[in-house]
Amino acid sequence: MSTTSTVDSADKPGSDTGRLDESSRLRIVAVLATIVLYTEVAPIQFTMVSAALQKIAPSFPQAGPNITWSLIVFGLIGASASPVIGKLSDIWGKKRILLIAGVMFAAGCLLSATTDNWAVFLTGRCLQATAAGMTIVAYGLIRDLLPHKYVPIGLGISATGLGFSAAVAPIVAGYLVDQHSWRAMFWVLFAFVAVMTPLVAFVVPESKLRAHGGVDLTGAVLLSGGMAMTLLYVSKGNDWGWSKPTTLAWLIGGIAALALFVVVELRTRTPLMDMRLLFSPRVGLVLLTAVFAACLVGVHSYAVAYMVQTPPQSELETTIVSRTLDQVAQSTGRLLPPELVQVVLTPGYHYGDGLSLMQFALRIGLGQGLVAMLFGVVAGLLARRVGARLPLLAALALFVITTVTLAVLPHTWQVFALCSVGFGAALGLYYACMPILMVEAVPPEQQGISGGMLGATQSLSTAIGTAVTTAFVSANPITTSVSIAGRPPQDSTLPNVFADKGYELGFWFGAAAAACALVIALVMKHGRTPATGGTFTH
Repeated sequence: MSTTSTVDSADKPGSDTGRLDESSRLRIVAVLATIVLYTEVAPIQFTMVSAALQKIAPSFPQAGPNITWSLIVFGLIGASASPVIGKLSDIWGKKRILLIAGVMFAAGCLLSATTDNWAVFLTGRCLQATAAGMTIVAYGLIRDLLPHKYVPIGLGISATGLGFSAAVAPIVAGYLVDQHSWRAMFWVLFAFVAVMTPLVAFVVPESKLRAHGGVDLTGAVLLSGGMAMTLLYVSKGNDWGWSKPTTLAWLIGGIAALALFVVVELRTRTPLMDMRLLFSPRVGLVLLTAVFAACLVGVHSYAVAYMVQTPPQSELETTIVSRTLDQVAQSTGRLLPPELVQVVLTPGYHYGDGLSLMQFALRIGLGQGLVAMLFGVVAGLLARRVGARLPLLAALALFVITTVTLAVLPHTWQVFALCSVGFGAALGLYYACMPILMVEAVPPEQQGISGGMLGATQSLSTAIGTAVTTAFVSANPITTSVSIAGRPPQDSTLPNVFADKGYELGFWFGAAAAACALVIALVMKHGRTPATGGTFTH
């Protein structure tokens, strides 16, 4: 059996971690605000890219439906990097690792902003995935630095960075994409980190808590490799053939690597993830809840923004007719009347409002984000009074209700806007409660690695939700039949537009995943008492 990292005797729980107990309220607010603003880059970039995915897709036509790997790869690399980043923050210092991750994120933004190559663009997204670990490190800093009574509220405010980004990011992205290009998003993110990095270095003190031990690189390789192979099977299975031996090899290899990861972690002296901590009820059930709940976040983030920005079918048919007439004129020199071109889409689709990114932001993203911000703070306050489990149950119930509604009602932007308000409330409650539950479950010296486990779980599950939805929509393409002057029609697959069934299956999958999370939370005993701010006594 492995042994976990130990702390110096001077850093045992209850000793000095650099907590700002004697500092003024203004100093405490300044530190918290700086941490929250800096770590905003993680949810902001995810919200921006998911909202702008429909606009990015034409720049990489070779990607096709795999354009969703812009999101999947962030979750995949973020999931494998978060435990490493969390472990390093326990050993080397949380502020130091936070700044290093920020610099790597900025480098990734530069890469994605300046390339026309799909592989290079994804490489930039991989570097940006270190931002997922920044959020995890921030939870540890808040626990170590803030007075105990402010920790639950601080975690709630930190988590509602997701709400802030959901409100602001689509508006900023909408302006940048509509007025400039999608590349401008990455330039702005780079500039934001460039400004905030020295501010964090100056304002935020370093936590004094340290743990001994190293980083299990073998475990990191097995974890990331196993997750990558499994996600590749899920997202590409429809294209390659689900039951083909060459396709199944990816799934079998992924499962084998993940199983070997567990074996390695149980035997190494410095595990990437503490398996005893992982399988304890207080931690294990929290992570299992995240496995299912975060799947829905991946489904929702991709599907809603993509659907409402797709042009209506009638508008798309008109565009196809016009393009066909232009091609005929260029090849023959003849100008045909539009009546001679017949376009049939099979099976057709009933969603699509043709919104610009700014319209999406104002009509849907803003309301969702503002509500998420409010309910994140509410969750922190409730956790201090009744524990984090009750607001978590409310979040999961709202996840199920809003997603079932999305699956069964007409796919108009008005329906999406209404459901996004409820979904925003659920986001705020959920993302505030999860780190509070984790902080209450583990001792201070294991905060970084436990936060890394939570981050890895949520990043991976978000990627799985996106990958599963990608598989559903890829399995439901739309065929375009174009006939000119009564001649035999020419059939082709319509790029970047998919049948309703694919998205509806994605919504049902997300609702089922959230329902599983709700059942787990119902039996969870952890989180039923008021949050203490991390005074671990178990």
